[in-house]
Amino acid sequence: MTERHDGRMQLDVESLRTFMAVLDRGGMTRAAEFLGVTQSAVSWKIKRLEQRVGRPLLLRDGHDLRPSRDGRVILDEARSIVEAHDRLVHRLESPDFTGTMRVGANEEIAPTRMAGILGRFRELHPEATIEFVVNQTRLLRPMLQRAQVDVAVIEVTDEELRPDDVVLWSDELHWVTHRDVPHTEGVGPLVTFGDNGFVRPVLEPILKRHGIDYEYTVATPNSTGVRAMVAAGLGVAVLPSWFLDSDDEVVEWTLAESLDPLPTVHQVVRTVPGEVPSITAPLIAAITDEFMDLRVRPDHELV
Repeated sequence: MTERHDGRMQLDVESLRTFMAVLDRGGMTRAAEFLGVTQSAVSWKIKRLEQRVGRPLLLRDGHDLRPSRDGRVILDEARSIVEAHDRLVHRLESPDFTGTMRVGANEEIAPTRMAGILGRFRELHPEATIEFVVNQTRLLRPMLQRAQVDVAVIEVTDEELRPDDVVLWSDELHWVTHRDVPHTEGVGPLVTFGDNGFVRPVLEPILKRHGIDYEYTVATPNSTGVRAMVAAGLGVAVLPSWFLDSDDEVVEWTLAESLDPLPTVHQVVRTVPGEVPSITAPLIAAITDEFMDLRVRPDHELV
């Protein structure tokens, strides 16, 4: 009688391994010696496999065993199944990480700094494969949620901060414009990070509450690009405090005095929700160590 579960035939890996060993070694006695089990255990596994298939799989030809037609079908696939199973077990049991680590970072993080971090991690885990993804925070968040990346550096506000986030540094946001092009009259031209930028959901409600008309004029993917557009007099933007120039080329927007305060922004390391594999710990530590100085001194070049 064929054994089935939920209407489908179920074949276990160890029975497939035993079936292969019997044919490869030329009999149950030699298969038992090869597998390190008793001959009765080999016989039981073969019988169990035949019960699940519902048909004989081994035929005796004199003193030899040969596969039946169904046995040949199983043998064609069994090797790849057993090999895939053994590779997976090796990866899970290995003290060194041998799989793929997917790391994301928003465009505020210098690729050269992340390259150095990932290079050091690769030295500790030489068999690991690293996939590095650069994208905006609003696109990295769903990737984390769906476990498409294992670790990511993203921007969050106080309200979005999670207990398990590792904060790299924090800063205040400011409305800024060019000192000679104040943009205090008419429709406010906004320089932003694009449709998926971090600040649009922050600034739009504030401007609407205060009845300030605005239009998007320029979009660029990172703070350095936004700052360059502001310095060229192309509009008003929201930027972290360290982008305010010491020579006052980029200054606070005058209209900001009457607006709601902007939130504090945090650059954090975040992992897949509910899952912190041990392999991510040294990577998170490496990222944290690299940016530790920015917690107290944000005068750095990000990009």
